[in-house]
Amino acid sequence: MSLRTTRVNELLRAEISDLILREVKDPRVAEGMVTVTEVRVSPDLRHATVFVSHLGSDEERQHALDGLQRAAPFMHRALVHRLKMRAVPELVFRFDPSIERGARLSDLIRKVSAEHRERQAD
Repeated sequence: MSLRTTRVNELLRAEISDLILREVKDPRVAEGMVTVTEVRVSPDLRHATVFVSHLGSDEERQHALDGLQRAAPFMHRALVHRLKMRAVPELVFRFDPSIERGARLSDLIRKVSAEHRERQAD
């Protein structure tokens, strides 16, 4: 990945996060906590896949993704005005399970550690 692509990814991640926090009014997005974890732009910078994590039920997650996808044209227009780029990429939102996976692994490690301490105490 080129330095330019990396910079564009990070810039878009920060700006989209701010838009979701401050300007997207869709109530489906407000259900639970939505976090932009990563943005990957295509090499031609015309398309961007926005990976988001969501804390909530599976149904709430799907509603939030639907709300984000519905708000994508609004966010695209806002990014056109905010960024000094020749072409702002079209946005597609995808779920990123890495935070849930990390929380599950931390929980498992905590349980194993507690069992190990109990065995040593016996």
